[in-house]
Amino acid sequence: MTESTPASPEPQQPPPPPPAAPAHGRSRILWVLPVLLLLVLAAPLLAGAGVFLDGPLDHPGTVVIPHGANIHEIAELMTKSGVVRSELLFRAAARLLANDAMKAGEYEFPAHVSIADAVRMIHDGRSVVRMFTLAEGVTSAEAVEMLNDIPLSGTVTAAPAEGALMPETYRYSFGDSRSSFIARMQKGMQTELNAAWDKRDPAVPAKSVAEALVMASIIEKETAKPEERPRIARVFYNRLALNMALQSDPTVIYALTQGKGPLGRPLTHADLATVSPYNTYAVPGLPPGPICNPGKASIEAALHPEPNDFLYFVADGTGGHVFSKDLAQHNQNVAKWANLKKAQPQEQ
Repeated sequence: MTESTPASPEPQQPPPPPPAAPAHGRSRILWVLPVLLLLVLAAPLLAGAGVFLDGPLDHPGTVVIPHGANIHEIAELMTKSGVVRSELLFRAAARLLANDAMKAGEYEFPAHVSIADAVRMIHDGRSVVRMFTLAEGVTSAEAVEMLNDIPLSGTVTAAPAEGALMPETYRYSFGDSRSSFIARMQKGMQTELNAAWDKRDPAVPAKSVAEALVMASIIEKETAKPEERPRIARVFYNRLALNMALQSDPTVIYALTQGKGPLGRPLTHADLATVSPYNTYAVPGLPPGPICNPGKASIEAALHPEPNDFLYFVADGTGGHVFSKDLAQHNQNVAKWANLKKAQPQEQ
C-alpha cells in the first residue's frame, strides 16, 4: 500500500490595511489642534494675567494710532503710552478678541482701562471725534489758516474760491485730510445754494445763483442782526435798480485786504478811492465775486428781500442800523452817528 504525501497548506494573505484618512481631513486636524491648544493655554493666561483687569492708567490718556501701523507697532505704542503693561498680552488679546483688526485714529482711553476694553475700542474704531466751526463771514483765506491749526493731514496750497465754503460746525477725526474737509464744506455750500435758489422769491432781482451769493456775502459783512438782513438786501437791490453805487464799506475792505485778514483800522477817504473792481464806491453794480463765505441766513435774505423803499443806512450806535429813503434824512442820521462816536470814551 503506497503512503500518500500530505498536501502543503496554502499561505495566508495578510489583512488589508485600514483605509487612509482623506488628505483634507488630516490638514483640518493639523490646523484645529494648534488653535485649540492656543486657546486652552491662552485663556487662563489672559484671564489671570490682567487682560480683563484694571490697567495702569491713573488718568485718561490719548494715543494716536497712525494709518498702516501693524499690531506690533500698536502694542509698542500702547505700552509706551502707559495704557497697558505688556506688549505680549496686548498682542494676544488683539489676536483672540479682534483677530488683529485694529483701526487707525486718535483714541482717548479712560483711567484704568483694561487691555480687553482697549482692544475693543481700537477694533471698533471708537476714536475721538472733534468739532470745527467755520463762522459766517469768514473768508476762504482765513478758513485755510484755521484749518492749518487743527490736526488734519495734507496741505492746502491755495485757498478755495471765495464764497465756496459753507459756514457750519463740522465733525472730524485726527488725521482726516484737509482736502477732504474743504471738499465737504464746498459740497455743503453748493447744496445750500441750490436748495435756497429753488425756493427763492420769484420777484427777487438776483438773476443767478452767483449773483445771489455775491449779494449774500455783502449782507453778511454789513450786519450781524438777523432782522436787518432782508432789509439791507432790499436797500442794495433798490440802489442797483436806480443804477446807484452800492457804497458798501466791506467791499472796500476786501479790496484792500484781499480777504487775508481784518483791516485793523477805520476806512479813510483815500481808501474809498482805491482802484479795484471790489470798490463799490467807485465801480457801479455788484463786485465780481463774493467777499466772504456767507451763512444760511444771509443767503435767505438775498433771495427773500424785505419790501421797502430805503436807499441808505448807517450805524445807530447799538450794533444795528438806521434806514432812510432819501439823502437828506441819511445825512441827518450820519451826523447823529458822528456825534455818538465823539461822545464815546476813547480807548487809551
